[in-house]
Amino acid sequence: MPNDRKTFRRREPKEFEDVVVSINRVSKTVKGGRRMRFAALVVVGDKKGRVGFGMGKAAEVPDAIKKATEAATKSVFTVKLVEDNRTVPHAAVGKHGASSVYLAPAAPGTGVIAGGAVRSILELAGVSDVLSKVIGSRTAVNVVYATIDALRQMRTVDEVAAIREKKVAEIR
Repeated sequence: MPNDRKTFRRREPKEFEDVVVSINRVSKTVKGGRRMRFAALVVVGDKKGRVGFGMGKAAEVPDAIKKATEAATKSVFTVKLVEDNRTVPHAAVGKHGASSVYLAPAAPGTGVIAGGAVRSILELAGVSDVLSKVIGSRTAVNVVYATIDALRQMRTVDEVAAIREKKVAEIR
């Protein structure tokens, strides 16, 4: 007699958490009319300093999200954080298109002062205290690119000292 109970596969714990930042309906005009598709923007992170983002397009929303998530996991990079991965090391401005994102370190207990796409990226990166401001266009895609640009600009004291070929003791 076959076993009637359904067998469930155990799901492996995910390496990254993901957040869908935006879903856009896009259309292409063809001879027969408009062809609708969906574009998804997804951010992934492990809340331990690694974050990435990706975009995907498909005829159905779930397929677009899946494609975007796969692209995001391929673009993961490590964010430089200081004070036990609490905040960013210094202020930086990331730019993309007409969007600029200003990120600055914050005192303990401040929290993530950011909105929308910037908040998603910073929380998934594991930042707990940061100040931010979006200047110019607030288009989600450009804001994500600008935020990633600002995070890639971050350098720790040790890295700057190495670039300048000085000992850390001389700086402090």
